Amino acid sequence: MMQAWLQKNSSIDVEDMERHDKWLCMMWPRLHLLHELLSDDGVIFISIDDNEVHNLRLMMDEIFDGSNFIACLPTVMNLKGNNDEFGFAGTHEYTFCWAKDKTLAQIGEFKLDEEELTTWLEDDYGYYKKGANLKSTGVNAPRVKRPNLYYPIFINQNNKLTVAEDLSKKENYRKLFPITDGEEMSWRWSKEKVSVESHNIIVERTKSGINLFKKQRPSLGDLPTKKPKSLFYKPEYSSGNGTVVLKQIFGNREVFNNPKPVQLLKDLISLATKQNDIILDSFAGSGTTAHAVLALNKEDGGNRKFILVECECYADTTTAERVRRVINGVENATNENLRDGLGGSFTYCTLGEPIDEEGMLTGETLPTYEDLAHYIAYTATGSALTSIRKQKDYCFGETNSIRFYLIYEPALEFLESNKSALDGKRTEQIAKACKETGKKAYVYAPQKFVSQKELTDIGITFCQLPYNIHRISDA
Repeated sequence: MMQAWLQKNSSIDVEDMERHDKWLCMMWPRLHLLHELLSDDGVIFISIDDNEVHNLRLMMDEIFDGSNFIACLPTVMNLKGNNDEFGFAGTHEYTFCWAKDKTLAQIGEFKLDEEELTTWLEDDYGYYKKGANLKSTGVNAPRVKRPNLYYPIFINQNNKLTVAEDLSKKENYRKLFPITDGEEMSWRWSKEKVSVESHNIIVERTKSGINLFKKQRPSLGDLPTKKPKSLFYKPEYSSGNGTVVLKQIFGNREVFNNPKPVQLLKDLISLATKQNDIILDSFAGSGTTAHAVLALNKEDGGNRKFILVECECYADTTTAERVRRVINGVENATNENLRDGLGGSFTYCTLGEPIDEEGMLTGETLPTYEDLAHYIAYTATGSALTSIRKQKDYCFGETNSIRFYLIYEPALEFLESNKSALDGKRTEQIAKACKETGKKAYVYAPQKFVSQKELTDIGITFCQLPYNIHRISDA
């Protein structure tokens, strides 16, 4: 349905008074479906330019709920700017982020490079750097507002801390209160927290006195990281980099306009996923998302999986072909990983013809035996059979516990005749085969001449065509 709509409305220009309506009609069902597919703790990233950004925000707030909005990230794709634009040279697009449920979602942080890591110190407990003053500031800092946080901290000459007054009397400890400019204030930490985490306090001595600061530890894991900023910029995000990589993969021929840079997708995926998550790209384009997933997996040993959806004619020749090449390696590529190949695997699938129940009843649209058998097997079990082979008794395949039978020919004359029925003779043959294999049988046919009670007693489930094509929970 979506593809048919796109073909009908493929030529939309700035003179089209309904262009915004048509864009919304295209996006609305897709976004509803993506919301349904998204895991409860999942997030969605959407890249967009100025043309429909206002409509996207309103639509997403309705589908995902405005309370689940995370960020609008202006993303610099062309630092030089597009001088063809009026008034200002455009440098950015937007990357929007919503969560399905913001209370469950997690956004990670970026790793530090070697130069940034030098600003951190290390003690017996790991990395740290100087954080906020332990004395509170602001309107709630005075002692009268938080009297329980006004207490003495004792410090000796070796900068050892304690809040135990008995211990302080035995040694040469100095008593320190949270006082600023003669006004009694409060500590940020409780007495209990200071006692337990005294190793997380920095003692700084100056001519004017002693100051205490919190040790800022890495917020995620053991290594320091940095929170991503709401303005997304790295030189690697340049749209030109996406084009350069694609030319290395396909030679100098141009196969796709404005491909996304791999580093941008890698960063978004690393921030929003764990190493075993599934990443779905419903507008796959040139396949950058799969490229980024495979590259991340090679870097950190992850097992992320990707699903790409592309309905344009280049889905196989460009989207899937790029994935094939980056998996196996691209000869003469300047990037070592790209030249050697990223490893991994994927399955390329195309949509089959829809199974139309009404058309089967009238005989107008009768699927082939193979197409209907594939559809039945997948709908019943949730996974495809490796092969479909119609036998004389109409058995076409089996699982570890189920044998599938489809008494069907794509001819209305056959379907309306007694030849299409599950009769007594066929029932005996199927029951015998099931007894020999120790499996149950699911039989799909337009009609039956045996009672369901009798079938149930011998382990046969009858599914009438075209009505009862359904999933079987124990298959």
